[in-house]
Amino acid sequence: MAAERPLAGKVAIVTGASRGIGRGCAVELGARGATVYCTGRRTSDATPPTKGTVEAVAAEIDAAGGRGIAVACDHRDDAAVEALFARVQAEQGRLDVLVNNAFIIPDELTSGRPFWELPLSNWDDMIDVGTRSAYAASRLAVPIMIEGGGGLIANISSSGAAEYAWHVAYGVGKAALDRFTADAAIELREQGVAVVSLWPGLVLTERNERASRHIPGLDFSQAESLRFTGRAVAALACDPKVMEKSGRALISRELADEYGFTDVDGRLPAGPLHRRPKGAEAARAD
Repeated sequence: MAAERPLAGKVAIVTGASRGIGRGCAVELGARGATVYCTGRRTSDATPPTKGTVEAVAAEIDAAGGRGIAVACDHRDDAAVEALFARVQAEQGRLDVLVNNAFIIPDELTSGRPFWELPLSNWDDMIDVGTRSAYAASRLAVPIMIEGGGGLIANISSSGAAEYAWHVAYGVGKAALDRFTADAAIELREQGVAVVSLWPGLVLTERNERASRHIPGLDFSQAESLRFTGRAVAALACDPKVMEKSGRALISRELADEYGFTDVDGRLPAGPLHRRPKGAEAARAD
C-alpha cells in the first residue's frame, strides 16, 4: 500500500486547480494519497458538482484515492490567500507541497496582435495572477514547510520564459517566475524546501480544446494531458533527493524519462516548443 500511496499523510495546496494543469496536478497528488486543498474562483452547490469548479476537482481527488478539499479563493485577494494558509495550518499542522498554478489568461492572448494594440490590463492579468500570486503563496507556505522539516514548491512556468510565445506580458511573467524560482532556492537552501519551475509542453486543456477549432496549425496529436505535469510534480514530491533540483526550470517531458512515468494513455508527448520539429511554431500554447 505504501508503494501505491507514497504521499499518504502529506498535505498539498494547488492554486488555480479548477481546470487545466492545476486540476491535473491536484488529481495526481491525490492519486498518490495526499490531502489536497484545491483553490479556484469557480464553485458549485450542485450534486454532483458542476465541471470546472473546485468542488468537482475535490471529488476527482477523492475518487483517485486522496482527500480533496475545495477552497474558493481569488488569488488577487491577499486576505483570502492568507486565510487559506491559516486554515491549512490549523486543520493539518503541516504543508508538504505547494503547486503555484493560478494564472489568468486574457482573451487577447491568442489574438496575434502586438502588445501596443492590446489592453494594459493584460499585463495585470498575467503578472498579478501568475507571478505575484506565486510569490505571495510561497511567502505564506515556507514558514509552515520549515516548521514541518521541509517541502516542495512547484511553479508552473513555460518555455515561454526563454523564447517568444503568444504575448509579451506572458513571456515576461514566465521569465520572472523562473527567476523567482532560482533566487528563492538560494534563500531556501538551508531550510529543506525545494523550489522548482516546471515547463509543460502543449497541453490539451479545456481552453486549448476550444482554441484548436480556430487556430490553424495547432496540432494536439502529441500534446500532453492535464495530468502529465501532475505526474512530474508527484514524482518530485516523492524524490528524497529533490533538493538537488532546487532552483531549476525542469521540463515535464524530461522528468518522465528520468522518473519513468508516462501520460495517462501510456504514451510520451512531444514536450515544450523548442523540442518539437520545425513547423511546430504555430503551436505556441505551452
